[in-house]
Amino acid sequence: MLLRRLVFFAVLLATSAGILALVVLCLAPGGWNLAKVLILMCFLVIAPWLGVCVGNALPGFLILMLARDPARFVLPVAAEIDERELHEGMIVARTALLVTIRNEDIAALLPPMQHLLDGLAPFGDRFTLCLLSDTQDAGLAAVEAAAVARDPRIVYRRRAENIGFKAGNVMEFLDSHGDGFELALMLDADSEMTAAAVLTLVRIMQADPAMGIVQHLTVGRPANAAFARLFQFGMRSGMRVWAVGQAWWQGADGPYWGHNAILRVAPFRAHARLKPLPNGAAILSHDQVEAARLRHYGWKVCVWAAEEGSMEGNPPAMPEFLARDARWLAGNLQYWHLLRLPGFRAMGRWQLVQAMLMFAGAPCYTALLPLAVLAQITAPPLLLTGLLVAWVLTLYAPKLSGYAQVLLTPGLARRYGGRLRFALGALMEFGFSLLLDAVSQASTSWGMIRLAFGRKAGWLPQNRADRGVAAREAIGLFWPHSVFGLFVSVALGPASLPWTAGLVLAVPFCVLTADPVVSAWLRRLGIAATPEELFPSGR
Repeated sequence: MLLRRLVFFAVLLATSAGILALVVLCLAPGGWNLAKVLILMCFLVIAPWLGVCVGNALPGFLILMLARDPARFVLPVAAEIDERELHEGMIVARTALLVTIRNEDIAALLPPMQHLLDGLAPFGDRFTLCLLSDTQDAGLAAVEAAAVARDPRIVYRRRAENIGFKAGNVMEFLDSHGDGFELALMLDADSEMTAAAVLTLVRIMQADPAMGIVQHLTVGRPANAAFARLFQFGMRSGMRVWAVGQAWWQGADGPYWGHNAILRVAPFRAHARLKPLPNGAAILSHDQVEAARLRHYGWKVCVWAAEEGSMEGNPPAMPEFLARDARWLAGNLQYWHLLRLPGFRAMGRWQLVQAMLMFAGAPCYTALLPLAVLAQITAPPLLLTGLLVAWVLTLYAPKLSGYAQVLLTPGLARRYGGRLRFALGALMEFGFSLLLDAVSQASTSWGMIRLAFGRKAGWLPQNRADRGVAAREAIGLFWPHSVFGLFVSVALGPASLPWTAGLVLAVPFCVLTADPVVSAWLRRLGIAATPEELFPSGR
């Protein structure tokens, strides 16, 4: 494992150094000024994340292309279990299926959960579905209770006080009712898992008594809305490569994403109890902290990097997506306070640092645009183009590798409707990502400024339903992005479009990706379709 980690960090450092060398070559002609120095400083912040992307993508792609069963290859205990035992072995442990909800549409939530219970019915009392409600609206809570009462297989518990957000909700249940369970499967309101996937996780936990958490790779549920459809198409390819590569070098020091994962109740209850931050605030992004605490006390946290049987919903439109990112931003930046505290091993601290790096570069990306206007860069166009290509290849390395894997694997390509249809979806999604990321980086930068000036963060109820976005709403949200993008575009000329097009087009982009007509067109043509949409029965 040490050698694997050395390989990862060597790739990270080599990628970062290569990007920085290109930046220096582009900035040096014409001499240095303050703006150029600031640009270089921005890239010093950005480069490590680019290295992380390549460091995970390179081994992930190679394993996916060469290993017969990548998920078993990167999870040693699964590789040691006979394949038949992994999929058909006895179920001994008693498992609580914990679904955390807050002001959710109970009518949409229950069917996939009931379908899961149907699949687990042959195992009798080994599984219990528990609905853990933090709903504050009394009317919605009454609807929840009435809906659950019609299914005696479901246990319903609603907290009077929402202390500690989701983490507090789960821990309160484990304290009150966890003694009868050895394992707990964590599910969000938009989670959907098959019985086969759940049973595999249980068997992995049974096979290794030192396993604290097994995180299942999760893909997007088939979506109608154009925004969610395109987003999850790209996310799926990138996360498949990322998860396999990361699991290869992190091993038993893996990540936990808070849902579609199974945990061992006793050590989780003993070691993953979250205290408030030094400033008294509750920890928002609890999952990585809980995993790091378990690793500190010697429990394994691993990833089962198989796509089949584990899905989640994604935001239906850009406003909901950016609101979710703002919640994650607030939670991840809290990790800065934890790095100074005891109770974390080196890899646990790395997980926290990596989570912060995901957002840390946003203000630097945004600052690069006005700095480029001031810097008067005179580098040859070919060199600037080389920097742009290097930036795209490194930042999107996991996603591009995932696309390459599908196109190079005929059997996998057929699951997406064939190479031509997949390539068309990949091309459209990549353009979508370039536009979205420009808006996202600017919004994240603004969010960081607001947090720095004392804006309080919290978890608000989420809209998960498809909807259109009116032009008035989009203008109200994104006119600053458009004005900023237009200013930079005029100042720098057409060469700036890879960075500014998303900002300039933010309003129509938001409207079109939520438009029911565009969504229906994509679905009718099968563009960005996933295997679950094309072959819903799994054939």
